[in-house]
Order: sequence, then C-alpha cells, then structure tokens
Amino acid sequence: MTKLGFQLYSARNYQPFSTIFKKLAAAGYAEVEGYGALYDDLDQAALDRLSSDLAAIGLAMPTGHFSLNMLENEPERVLEITSALKMDSVFCPFLMPDDRPKTTEGWRDFGARLEKAGAPMRDAGLVFGWHNHDFEFAALEDGSVPMTHLMEGGPTLAWEADIAWIIRGGADPRHWIETYSDRISAVHVKDIAEPGENEDEDGWADVGHGTVDWKGLMGVLKPLPIRHYIVEHDNPNDIDRLIERSIASFQSF
Repeated sequence: MTKLGFQLYSARNYQPFSTIFKKLAAAGYAEVEGYGALYDDLDQAALDRLSSDLAAIGLAMPTGHFSLNMLENEPERVLEITSALKMDSVFCPFLMPDDRPKTTEGWRDFGARLEKAGAPMRDAGLVFGWHNHDFEFAALEDGSVPMTHLMEGGPTLAWEADIAWIIRGGADPRHWIETYSDRISAVHVKDIAEPGENEDEDGWADVGHGTVDWKGLMGVLKPLPIRHYIVEHDNPNDIDRLIERSIASFQSF
C-alpha cells in the first residue's frame, strides 16, 4: 500500500499539532509535511523533541516547505532543520504576486534562482524542488506558461506536483505529469468541490469527495518513481472529517 502523508498547513487552525499527530497516526497516515511557520522559534532541543515525538507514534516528516527567503538567506538553518527531522526533500512553495515575473525570460531567471538556492540542499543529499500553485499555468503574452520556463531555468529542480492547483490553473494535469514525469518527486493529493459547493472551505473538498479524477490520475502516477503522496486542504472546516475521509478515499484508488 502506498504511504500517505499530510501537509500540516491543513491543520494550522486546529493545533496543538501533538493532537493532530495522534489523529493522523490513528487514521493510518505514515508521514507529515512541514511548512514555514512550524519551524519558527524551534531551537535544536525542540526540533529533536519533535522528531522523537513523531517517531514514537509512528510518523515521519520526510518533506518540508521552506520560503525562498529562508533558502537564500538562511541555508544553514534549513539544513539544521532537515537534519534534525531526518527530511529527504525540501520544496520552495510559493511566490508572492508582486514578485512573479511577467515574461518568459523572467520565469527562466526565476528557475535559475531556485536552482542556485537549492545547491546547498542538493550538496547535502536532499531532493530540492518547486511546489506549484495555479499561477504557473496562466498564459504569458506569447501563449506559453511560466511552468515551462521555470523548469527550463532550473534543469535539476524536482517537482512537488499539486494536481488540484494545476486544474484550478486551467491546465490538464495528465499533460504536465507526462511532460515532467522524471522530475515529479512528490504529489499533493487534494480535491476540488463542485462549483458553488464548499464555499466556506474556499471551494476545496476532502480527497475523493470532489471533482478531481484521482482514481484515473493514480493510474498514471503510480508507475512513476514518486517518493511521497501528501494530503492537503487549504481551508477545512472539519479536520477529523478531512483526515478520515481522505485516507479512506486514497486507499481505494
């Protein structure tokens, strides 16, 4: 059975995480994914304690999201965190709207910037890559899309593919999975509600309870050497429901 992880950003409004960890382990999840705010103010002792607490209940944190600012300006701190938590993969997750390039050259340069920022991670033996949202698939003036140029500018970047955001960006996930099949290291497993539904959850749905063809997509993804599958929901209004229904659906794909 394919291991399943859980992006802790999904539970940011339901802390303490110690309680969330227990719920995830009881439901059958094997991994969790960290995000920026989780690492704030964690000294070495706290990091070691977090790692041991996760291990004690049967969870690991092999992947983490780190801001571009932290990756560029505090690489030593990133590596301290990845080492303490025994991570194998680091992903840069976002770019603020005002910082997004407007041209093909700009996106290619951004890919090169990521490539440079990831060098210390790769030198430490970690997978390093980009986690997409929808804006990477919005057409530029010449009709091309940023994702193409970002990945060209960063030729060794891995990709944590957020399938639902690809769809929200108006793109065909199967096309992009095929295009970068050798660079997909992790996949965010999330779902999109029917139009007009779940508006209080920003239109997202529990995995398997929305419009994304996960059963079909898993048939495409499973043959690929993907290390991690990670459930995410950006704004759930019931964390227990999300945890329990998503893993039940995933295990049926």
